Amino acid sequence: MIVNKALIGVSSTYVKLLSLFPQNITLCFAYGSGVMKQSGQSTGKRNMIDLVIAVEDPYKWHEQNILWNPHHYSSLRWFGHNFVASYQENWGAKMYFNTLIKLPDSDTMIKYGVISRASLVTDLLDWNDLYVSGRLHKPVEILHKSSNTQVRAALQQNLHSAVHASLLLLPESFTETDLYRAITGLSYGGDFRMIFGEDKNKIDNIVSPQVESFRELYSPVLKSLQDYVEMSKDGQMCWQDTSPGAKNFHLNQLPKVPQRAVVKQWNKDRGSRRHDTEDSLYALAHDPECGHVVCDCLHHIVFASSARQSLKGILTAGLAKSVRYSSKKIVKMLKSTKL
Repeated sequence: MIVNKALIGVSSTYVKLLSLFPQNITLCFAYGSGVMKQSGQSTGKRNMIDLVIAVEDPYKWHEQNILWNPHHYSSLRWFGHNFVASYQENWGAKMYFNTLIKLPDSDTMIKYGVISRASLVTDLLDWNDLYVSGRLHKPVEILHKSSNTQVRAALQQNLHSAVHASLLLLPESFTETDLYRAITGLSYGGDFRMIFGEDKNKIDNIVSPQVESFRELYSPVLKSLQDYVEMSKDGQMCWQDTSPGAKNFHLNQLPKVPQRAVVKQWNKDRGSRRHDTEDSLYALAHDPECGHVVCDCLHHIVFASSARQSLKGILTAGLAKSVRYSSKKIVKMLKSTKL
């Protein structure tokens, strides 16, 4: 018997779930209230399981998946797997979602997004969309571990980037929970769906029951930044160096896309004179509005990608499923606004 090392430690339920798909998978993880504990939610049959599947070749993967699971797709499948994969690669956040899929012999519903390995790595390193990278800022259930060294390195770099960005948004003193809220908020601030369609308490609902999981995820990162941030043993008090030198360090560690955005924004506010990246980041580090500039630029990235992906989802899910899925989101949002 050949044992797939990538699946060691994964529950039999998830192994069975993964068996439904073509097996040339680079990475697969589950996220959301159907998998991870959230306040106000109960993990179980009523909550849909959300998956992200990274594949080496989306064209070959969709070709096989359409043969295996044609009912997962909307009418776009009739245009062929090349069209489906091209639509995935060239529109929105480089992801193709199939949603409201009922598992065989079960009442469980799943939604899964497919992304190429190349697009996954790019978003993890550069935050060009802050879409899949944002999901991986939070604890997730890894169903298929990646053996690709580039992917594994990018996953770690994404966590480091999240801490650097969050420290720029936080004051000199804060709590451990404040840090995890800031990290979670990186991919929710500016999200098109947060305006209309998402639980308004989403960030707190994610962080509050998962502090220990966040701690496990980020402890190695924080340990590497002991010269810049200090945390009490109980996590009730954290202190960071907010000097211009520390801010300049964090700004220089930001991923490429938000770093370019903050430089562009800072230069725009200075008028016609332009500074290079090094000079701009150094000057911004001395600006009291540094955190606000970073925050605004991250919001713009998230808004653009979430809006494009939401519009894209109307075609990938089909109109009927889109209405059903959106209505459930709206109901959750309305419940969250009630006092």
